[in-house]
Amino acid sequence: MSNIPETGRTPRVQIRLVIIQVLVFSLLFTLGGRLWYLQIRNGKEYTDEAKNNHVQQVVQPAVRGSILDARGVALADNETRLVVSASRTDLMKMHDKGRAVLTRLAAVLGLKPQDVIDKVRLCDAKTPKPCWNGSPYQPIPVTDQATTQQALQIRERSEDFPGITADPTAVRRYPAPGKSNTAQVLGYLSPVTDDEITKARNSDSPYLRSDQVGRSGLERTYDKQLRGKAGITRYEVDNLGRVIGQAESDKAQPGSNVVTSIDARVQAVAEYELDNAMKAARQQYDKITNENYKADSGAVIVMEAKTGRIVAMASAPTYDPNVWVGGISAKDYQQLTGKDSDYPLLNRAIQGQAAPGSTFKVVSTAAAVEAGYQWDGGYPCTSSYSVGSQVFKNFEGESFGPISLGRALEVSCDTVFYGLADNEWKKDGGINPKKGEPKDYFYKAAHQFGLGKVTGVDLPNEVTGRVPDRQWKEGFFNANKDSWCKTGKKDGSYVEKIAYENCLEGNKMREGDSINYAIGQGDTLVTPIQEAMIYGALANGGTVHTPTIGKAIVSADGKTVQEIKPKVSGRLPINQATVEGIDKALAGVVTSGTAAWKFQGWPQDKIELHAKTGTAEVYGKQTTSWLATYSKDYTVVMTIAQAGTGSGASGEAVRNIYSAMYGIDSAGHQDLKRAMLPQPEQSLPKVQADGSIEAPTVTAYDPNAYKAKQPDGTPQQPGGQPQQPAGQPQDNTAATNTSTDNRNPRRD
Repeated sequence: MSNIPETGRTPRVQIRLVIIQVLVFSLLFTLGGRLWYLQIRNGKEYTDEAKNNHVQQVVQPAVRGSILDARGVALADNETRLVVSASRTDLMKMHDKGRAVLTRLAAVLGLKPQDVIDKVRLCDAKTPKPCWNGSPYQPIPVTDQATTQQALQIRERSEDFPGITADPTAVRRYPAPGKSNTAQVLGYLSPVTDDEITKARNSDSPYLRSDQVGRSGLERTYDKQLRGKAGITRYEVDNLGRVIGQAESDKAQPGSNVVTSIDARVQAVAEYELDNAMKAARQQYDKITNENYKADSGAVIVMEAKTGRIVAMASAPTYDPNVWVGGISAKDYQQLTGKDSDYPLLNRAIQGQAAPGSTFKVVSTAAAVEAGYQWDGGYPCTSSYSVGSQVFKNFEGESFGPISLGRALEVSCDTVFYGLADNEWKKDGGINPKKGEPKDYFYKAAHQFGLGKVTGVDLPNEVTGRVPDRQWKEGFFNANKDSWCKTGKKDGSYVEKIAYENCLEGNKMREGDSINYAIGQGDTLVTPIQEAMIYGALANGGTVHTPTIGKAIVSADGKTVQEIKPKVSGRLPINQATVEGIDKALAGVVTSGTAAWKFQGWPQDKIELHAKTGTAEVYGKQTTSWLATYSKDYTVVMTIAQAGTGSGASGEAVRNIYSAMYGIDSAGHQDLKRAMLPQPEQSLPKVQADGSIEAPTVTAYDPNAYKAKQPDGTPQQPGGQPQQPAGQPQDNTAATNTSTDNRNPRRD
């Protein structure tokens, strides 16, 4: 029996009861607060969510808008195909993850089972193509080229193909009118990812799981306008999934059409001539490397000189954008991205950057005038220019005596520009500049011409190029100093010597740096689109336009037209007299300068052409060919890597592009009936209310159509010279210039 009195137990029991009561009341209060939060504070939100649990959505994909050329010819549109798709959600519920079903499906489609299985696996960092990079809940297309018989087999034997559908679907198509695939400009599509859906959820253009998204080119730039808005029909269902009513519905809104300034005919010519020039270059022998030129990549741009609108843009190597439709195969993906592919996905017109060679001399000429040098001064064009023990040679040791700045451009005299740049380098204080900011006329001019930054063309992933000024050298030095100092050797190989010199003074503007820079060599990098912008400004008198491809956004029914106006981004930093002087000099390049041998017989009195050739040296590779040209209407720039001289590799191709646009035959006669585009297209194509577009038919480019005929019917070469009959020895000497100027033309 306990000795504790009853009076001692009572307070303890009471305390325990109080504690229990407090706990109970606390729990009740918490529960009540939670109920209030769920039913009162957020009641509507959870009610809506509960309703949604009983609503099923059926998505009707919007028809993607077309991408049209300036005359309404479809560069990208849609066609109905039988698409076989697999539901990964259904397949993953099967005991073998759907392998048996996919194997049976492969047999019907005539494909390898593993290829089909690979197509429905999800992409990640370790999974090679093909794989699915879209939402795992979206049906995955296995093929978009199923036959009617194959589709019927799948649908009639549905018990053998659970999770598999075969339905008519609108599929993207790149028809390549006139054999102009325009691949890098158009871009391609791929399925939207879950991450993209999440990020765009609260935007004005959210994604649905069925959406295809533009990944490059115009498909990406104008994706929002092209995509339209999918339709959604909502059905009320019971807990067994049976439809008990229809809720609100949103009709699908087809995407708008993007009208471009591209002309499919000129695009076909540009692609053909670029490819042909590269093939021809590979047949030529490089005396420096003792092997044929590789000519492994290139680009050409045709631009309206007065607006900056792009008429044609070709990049090589190229590819067929249709390989992306319906999912790309492992073989095709390897061909596009493998080490031996030369990376055809790159648009070298805006992403290829190289030293500009002598095409840069228009910038150096403007800088010289700004620095106070007289246009008509007599500047020594010697065979070489010496700085200490280092000798900078003129092209093939040529010498023209004292000449003006205009004549220096005409014959592309390197030593004139060596001397000008060297003088300015010395005035600025040499390797240790004077106190205060050096003038740096030659480097400032490049920035003022728009180099070292993107042009703003309406294509994604444009690169900036490079102006190797003092600021760039300092940053580059800080990033590479440790590596240079570790690997550099005073008496080592060429690369080791360069590293050694850079370790000591790589952050300083050396004399040789400025000399090489003046002729577009050294660390200077430009893109073809930057060159087109500069030479287009020279063509129109000095106005710099932002290059554009999009011309208008037209709704699917044609009722709404949003025109994309040309944009002026500035003016060249030169006065009118200098513009006219450069213009005259570049016309001389065609008649008596470095490009004259490729433009013999051109009707210069009717359609005046202007040009600047460039041959850029690249360490460890063959020279890069540049040819920048313009008429009163157009600018044409072509570059080919590892192809030799500017006029030699690109001259004939560029001339042929002008011939097709203006209708000029090889004898210099113009026929406007054959002229593709003697003047830029001004009007917009008409889109009918039913979405149809009346567009002309584009036939494949025939280069023989622009060759004059001899009395015997044989094609005639430019300049009126007949082609040499097969079997007779070829004359490899310099072509005779038909100009009245008897000065020896240089082939840069």
